[in-house]
Amino acid sequence: MLLPGTGSDDHFVREVFTEALAAVGVRLLAPAPVPGPDLVEAHLAALDEAARRGPVIVGGISLGAHVAAEWAVDNLDRCAGLLLALPGWTGAAEGAPGAITAAHGAADVRARGTEAALRSAVAGVDAWLADELTRAWTGHGDGLADSLAAAACRAAPTEAQLATLDVPAGVATCLDDPVHPTDVARVWARALPNAALCTTRLEVVGVDRAALGRAAVLGLLRARAA
Repeated sequence: MLLPGTGSDDHFVREVFTEALAAVGVRLLAPAPVPGPDLVEAHLAALDEAARRGPVIVGGISLGAHVAAEWAVDNLDRCAGLLLALPGWTGAAEGAPGAITAAHGAADVRARGTEAALRSAVAGVDAWLADELTRAWTGHGDGLADSLAAAACRAAPTEAQLATLDVPAGVATCLDDPVHPTDVARVWARALPNAALCTTRLEVVGVDRAALGRAAVLGLLRARAA
C-alpha cells in the first residue's frame, strides 16, 4: 500500500507506481487521502487494514513515505518491504523545506482561500506540477488547510528508528528537487539496514511520472538482491 504526499492524492500515486509495480507482479493499493486534521491517522488506519491478511509492502511519496516508515517501525512483523520516494526530512519537521512549504500553504489557504492560494502555489512552476497541484488541492476541499498543517508538523522517523527496519527498502530521490533534498534520501538510505537509493530528476518525472516509481522499485529489487 502506497500513500500520497502533502496536499497530493492517490491519482498521483497511481501515475507514479502502477507501471513499475505491475512489471514485478505487485498489485498497487493507493487509498485516497482523508482531508483534514486527522489525515495522518487515516493513513495509518489504512495501512493497518491492508496488513490484516498478512505482510505488505508499504511506502509512498514525501509525507506518504514518512507515514509508511512510521507505521513500519511499529509493525515490522507486518511489513514485507518499503518503497520510499522523496522523503522530506528526518526526525523533527522544523526547518525542513517541505514542512515550511506546507505550513505556508496552510496559512495562505486559511487567509485567502484555496483559489487564491493555489494561484500563488503554481506561479512559476512547471505546467505538469501546476496541473497536479490544481487537481489535488481542489480535491482536498475544505480540509486542505488542515491537511497541509498536519503534514507540516509531523515528525518523520529518526535515524535510530529507521535503523530498526531490516526489511528490503527502495529509496528514490529527484536530484533537482529542493523541497525533498537528496541529502535527506541519502540519510534514509544509510540509516536503513537493507536499502538501495536510486535517483531520477523532476524534469524527467515531468514527462514520465512513472520514472519516480521505477527508481523506487529498482531500489527495492537491489536491496532484495544484496
